[in-house]
Amino acid sequence: MIQAIQLILALSFLVLIHELGHFTFARIFKVRVEKFYLFFNPRFSLARFKKFNGKWHAKFFAKNEDEEWNKYPETTEWGIGWLPFGGYCAIAGMVDETHSTDDLASEPQDWEFRSKPAWQRMLIILGGILVNFLGALVIFMMLLWQWGQDTLPLRNVTTGLYYSQIMLDEGFQQQDRILSINGQEPETLSDAVQALIIEGKRDVVVLRGTDTVALTMSEDIGTRYLALQNEFDKTERDKHRADRNYEKRRFILMSEWIPCVIDSVLPDNAAYLAGMQKGDSIVAVAGEPTPCNVIMTEELLRHPCDSITIDFYREGKLHTAHLFIGDQAKIGVAIRWNIFDFEHTDYTFWQAIPAGIQYGWDILAMYVKQFRLVFTKEGAQSLGGFGAIGSMFPSYWSWYAFWHMTAFLSIILAFMNFLPIPALDGGYILFLLVEMITRRKPSDKFLERANEIGFWVLLALLIFANGNDILKLFF
Repeated sequence: MIQAIQLILALSFLVLIHELGHFTFARIFKVRVEKFYLFFNPRFSLARFKKFNGKWHAKFFAKNEDEEWNKYPETTEWGIGWLPFGGYCAIAGMVDETHSTDDLASEPQDWEFRSKPAWQRMLIILGGILVNFLGALVIFMMLLWQWGQDTLPLRNVTTGLYYSQIMLDEGFQQQDRILSINGQEPETLSDAVQALIIEGKRDVVVLRGTDTVALTMSEDIGTRYLALQNEFDKTERDKHRADRNYEKRRFILMSEWIPCVIDSVLPDNAAYLAGMQKGDSIVAVAGEPTPCNVIMTEELLRHPCDSITIDFYREGKLHTAHLFIGDQAKIGVAIRWNIFDFEHTDYTFWQAIPAGIQYGWDILAMYVKQFRLVFTKEGAQSLGGFGAIGSMFPSYWSWYAFWHMTAFLSIILAFMNFLPIPALDGGYILFLLVEMITRRKPSDKFLERANEIGFWVLLALLIFANGNDILKLFF
């Protein structure tokens, strides 16, 4: 429920500022905006507001058609629809999802979109994309100013890394320390993952004990990772299909090697009832060695709703606890993470501005680079809809996490809207560029047909992405 609330709030905020971008540039160039709605409102609206005759008027749960309000087309009708998917800004004289060519039968008027020069129409279309991107940068600036930034340099992970089977097949060994990738030292673990999976870099040098070892990655490691991730999800779904409370765990490519030393024990949970304490060092689950936290988690996942043994050391002595774990395969302990030296950076307001810009630009660059994987079979199977997006939010409320994810989604929304697909802003931008180059404006009928095709393409993608979510949930 908390994830769903965060998803709805974030998407509503992003749609609102996106449409405000279009609205602002339209009003700058004296183009009328007939309607501005959050959410769609087929047949009726939850709330409608409009100013005319010098005062504001409001209607609730009312039908959309209103003869009295239609007498004042020069003012904008503001409203909230009942279908919580997106929103729209109905700009006068523009062929889009709110207007057809039949609505533009009269001669162009000075206050219409179609009567404005191409460069003004371009800015009106770009307004939504610009506001989404700039809004994300502002959010990142505020987050850095308010909370600063914590990073764990990869060089500080002195215990090495845990590697999944796909990385072991590439020649890595557990607790190898990555020194360089294509001659450059990765700053963080996420930088290393991005370089190998998203950017496709192949030459890796690792420190193994006291020796340096050179490795060459396979060219298809990115698509193989996606394929294994999809298969892992399917395996876990099959294994826990009857358990709707099971918290699905994503496939880990590599992670910090963290010994299983307990930092805290939750009261009234399995470990607490078995007498385990802070400082205990877990070394085995159900007889299987667990030298690091990832391996311990994997072993626990093998025994949901089962009685198991936990071997652990306390003050140099080996102990064994017998406990029953529930359907989420957790024992109720937090593992000690503060064994590495994190680097914290505080920012003044003025320092946060360039840092936020750089942070947002890096996220956009990463997303553009990984977008190529969407066009592979494995990438298409990984596409997700609202369910996948909602799962990216934490299951608890955190203002930092909420705004960080909102800014991330804002950058994605800006990029996706820039794609040259009819019915998206990028489609309009493409047609405007053609018009500016050829000096010939596409006909309104052509734009209407292009938008119809683009709409059905987008609808198909939406169904496909959300269909993937449904398949992952039930099959």
